[in-house]
Amino acid sequence: MVMAGVFGAILCIIIISGDWYQFTSLRDSASRYGCALARRRDSLTLSGSPNLHKHFTKHGLLELPHGLARFIRDQKLIIIRPYYHLFSMRFRTAWPLKGTIEVLSDGKDLTIELVKRTPWSSTVISIFWLGLVVIGTIVFVVMFALDGGFGSGSGTMLGIGILALGILVLIFGLILLSLAYRLEDQRLMKVYTELQDVLAESKNGTAG
Repeated sequence: MVMAGVFGAILCIIIISGDWYQFTSLRDSASRYGCALARRRDSLTLSGSPNLHKHFTKHGLLELPHGLARFIRDQKLIIIRPYYHLFSMRFRTAWPLKGTIEVLSDGKDLTIELVKRTPWSSTVISIFWLGLVVIGTIVFVVMFALDGGFGSGSGTMLGIGILALGILVLIFGLILLSLAYRLEDQRLMKVYTELQDVLAESKNGTAG
C-alpha cells in the first residue's frame, strides 16, 4: 500500500512536470497547449514593414524587455511568455500564464486576438481542490443531519462550525486564485503591451 502511494506520488509529479514543460515550450507542437482562460482582440497600425516576420529573428524569436515572443509564420500565431526574474516579484505562482496571439489579418491594418492560457495541471488541481471542499462540506452537513447531529445545542454549534470552516476554506481558495491570476495577468499583459509597441505605432481600437 505504501509502495502504491509512493508510485502514485511519483507519477503525479512526472505528469505535472511534463505538463509544465509542454506549457512553457515555444515549439510549434506546443503553441496552443494549455487551458484557455480569457480572450481579447486588438486592432493595430503596423510601423515600418507590414510583414510581421521582419520584426523577428530567422528562428521567429523576439526579445522583449520583460519576456520573449515567437512568431510561427505558417500558423499565423505569436506565443508570448514572461521572464519572471525581471519583475519585482520574481516568484512564480502555481498558475502561470502564457499568451497565444492569433494573427487574423495582415497588411497595414493588423487584427490580433490574444488567448491567455494556464497549465492543464493547475486547472485540474484547482477544480479538484475547490470541488473537494464544496462536496466534502455538503456531505458532512447532510450526514451530520441524518445522524441527528443537529438534535442538540452542542451538536448544532458543531455543525455550524464545520460548515463555517468549509465556507472559509472555499473563500480563501477563491481569493488565492484571484490574487494569483491578477499577478500573472499583469506580467503577461506587460509583455503583450511591449510586443504591441514593437509591432505598431498606434492602436485603432481595442476590444476586451
